[in-house]
Amino acid sequence: MPDNIDRQFPNPKDLAPLLKFQLPTIHRKQRRLERALDIWDLREIAKRRTPQGPFDYTDGAAETEASLRRARQAFLDLSFVPNILQDVSAVNLSRQTLGRTFGMPVGIAPTGFTRMMQSEGERAGAKAAARFDIPFTLSTLGTTSIEKVVAAAPHGENWFQLYMWKDREASMALVERAKSAGVKNLVLTVDVPVSGARLRDSRNGLTVPPKLSAKTLINAIPRPEWVWNFLTTAPLEFASMSSWNGTVGELLDYMFDPTMTFEDLKWVREQWDGTLTIKGIQNVEDAKRCAKFGVDAIILSNHGGRQLDRAIAPLHLLVDVKRELKGDLEVHLDTGIMHGGDIVAAIALGAQFTYIGRAYLYGLMAGGQEGVERALTILRDQMTRTMKLLGVKTLEELEPKHVKLLATHAGLGKLPQ
Repeated sequence: MPDNIDRQFPNPKDLAPLLKFQLPTIHRKQRRLERALDIWDLREIAKRRTPQGPFDYTDGAAETEASLRRARQAFLDLSFVPNILQDVSAVNLSRQTLGRTFGMPVGIAPTGFTRMMQSEGERAGAKAAARFDIPFTLSTLGTTSIEKVVAAAPHGENWFQLYMWKDREASMALVERAKSAGVKNLVLTVDVPVSGARLRDSRNGLTVPPKLSAKTLINAIPRPEWVWNFLTTAPLEFASMSSWNGTVGELLDYMFDPTMTFEDLKWVREQWDGTLTIKGIQNVEDAKRCAKFGVDAIILSNHGGRQLDRAIAPLHLLVDVKRELKGDLEVHLDTGIMHGGDIVAAIALGAQFTYIGRAYLYGLMAGGQEGVERALTILRDQMTRTMKLLGVKTLEELEPKHVKLLATHAGLGKLPQ
């Protein structure tokens, strides 16, 4: 058999460059987060560090959880169509929306009970958002007051999300607090006449704050940092209504008003003089009706799959809504975004802006503010790499031609040329 290898004794000079070892960092959190290469890695870290009840509250969706799976699958069931030989040495991710230019085309969506997932809660999200020059949206069901969120990130863009209560005047009193704190954009959520059936929460017996039952304690013992923070920080409460002393179910019945109609939307528009964004649009007709009420933006969203089971994937609705609205208002999108390429695809198909919820919370549970910043760094790097590989330097260069959706999805409409 012929010998095709010329052998020699190893030369120490040749080995020296190969034997350079990097000393491990003494910062365990930093080391843990650096190992996370995508949002799914952060999710795995979050699952190890968070008790089952809070983790499942974040991770789960309504009933069969089909709405969430399909929203995520919609992003996987597309193909990118790149252009070659383009100068992409510098990529610009900045995006203008609602009269303000942000560093990236993605904001942090409103999430409830956030300090239950990790004790830094909403303040960590607001600070991270400010560092990345993107908006942070505080939920009505947040566990930090709007005043404290603004104080934590005074130079950030802090928005407020409203559930219209049965007590309309109390709702607007809350909005006035947000306005006094400097909020310029109000996000009105409209897809919650009742709470969705979130079966994981029911099976876990989740309450807010979590009850220290035997099951909870056994599950929490391997997660001492979460337990320590839970026991040594202020009790969990709904910061927008700290005097509430009922159960979570009673609270949601109070918060979610099944009598709300477009007349209430008209009333909110008359009361609020800032920009108004409507979250939870899931068909073309409702999108067109919102335009008639002077709304500035709509968010195509199925509430992260947490309301109506088997709801339409927002990405599948995007093209038809953009065509019908003809620029009457901005079209934003959330639900299912777990990769920077998902954001790029949504922008190419016509979204002006996008939002993340779980992706941010996985980072929060994995490492507080630093974990949120890791999540945003991952998404930013993925967006930059995807755009370079597509052959575009700016978001404005992205067009529907850069994305092909699977033809098997009914109701997508014809992509604009």
